[in-house]
Amino acid sequence: MTLLHTLSPWINTAWAALVAVVLALIVHRVGRFVVLRITRSTTVLDRFARACDRPSQFVLPLAALQLVWLGASEALPLLNSVRHVNGVLLLMCITWLGIRGVRGIADGVIRRHPSNVADNLAARRIQTQVRVLARTAQFVVLLVGLALTLLTIPGARQVGASLLASAGVVGVVAGLAAKPVFGNLIAGLQIALAQPIRIDDVLVVRGEWGRVEEITGSYVVLKVWDERRLIIPLQWLIENPFENWTRTTAQITGTVFLWVDYGMPLEPLRAEARRVCESAPQWDGRLCLLQVTDTAPHGVQLRLLLSSHSSGDNWDLRCLVREALVTLMRRDYPQFLPKTRGELGPDAALPRFGLAGDRDAAAPAAAAPATAHRSEAPVS
Repeated sequence: MTLLHTLSPWINTAWAALVAVVLALIVHRVGRFVVLRITRSTTVLDRFARACDRPSQFVLPLAALQLVWLGASEALPLLNSVRHVNGVLLLMCITWLGIRGVRGIADGVIRRHPSNVADNLAARRIQTQVRVLARTAQFVVLLVGLALTLLTIPGARQVGASLLASAGVVGVVAGLAAKPVFGNLIAGLQIALAQPIRIDDVLVVRGEWGRVEEITGSYVVLKVWDERRLIIPLQWLIENPFENWTRTTAQITGTVFLWVDYGMPLEPLRAEARRVCESAPQWDGRLCLLQVTDTAPHGVQLRLLLSSHSSGDNWDLRCLVREALVTLMRRDYPQFLPKTRGELGPDAALPRFGLAGDRDAAAPAAAAPATAHRSEAPVS
């Protein structure tokens, strides 16, 4: 009689619960058919929908039952226990749904970027990012779901609060560990707004010359002249000086240095430099100037200033002019190439003997005139 007395008030509520479960299963079946038809043309959405199919088959009926229990009369015996058990099961299924949903999105992205192709650099990069982020997101969903479930149990609320607190501590630690990442993100905003660099700019960073090939949210890819790639964090570019040769214009002035003898006439060199510049398409017509910039015991330093539309053209022009001037000097003025001189005095030519007769025999050698020894050095 006691059991019958306990269950009799539940008859109407049980019928309502049964109807709610049946309706939820029908909604799941119809929704599954519609969603799969809509998302089948999109890989990511299709994988997400298929991954969420099985968990949603439990989430919808449990959610419908929870609504029935919430609307039931408070006079029903054991109603609070039923609500609690149903709520715990619902939280567990929602956690399962979240984990499967994250996995489905990750699978969809990986399927869109397969790595079994010839050029799989981008695919490998995306798959690495997706796998790491998916595992992190699944761990966070599991941790939050477990903590919320424990919070609903009176005897385990302290454990659930501790899990949430530990999650907060983990978040703080992760924030400190991710400080360089956030720094790069802020630096990226600064670069986007102030634009100290742009795509295809020519930079010199720590002695490396190259063009900006790519700007991401955390680093810049600099394509060096020999086709190497220099990866530079955005925060480093904000905090350290570097050269931008195309900040406002690509025009640039380059230099060619030569060492020549003091007797070298400069007008033939100026004429030859002008002739080469006027015949070279790399010269922009602004500057072709030869000057004496330094002197040394072995010769004179000449500096030739050349202007071009871009740094690449200027490099080629400097090589052309340097080759032409060296060829001119070797052909027409070889005597004025820089030399290293050493002069031997008369005392240094006399051998030392211990007898007087030997000194007399060496007298003709002492009377010989001093000679100069010359050797050519390469042109700078």
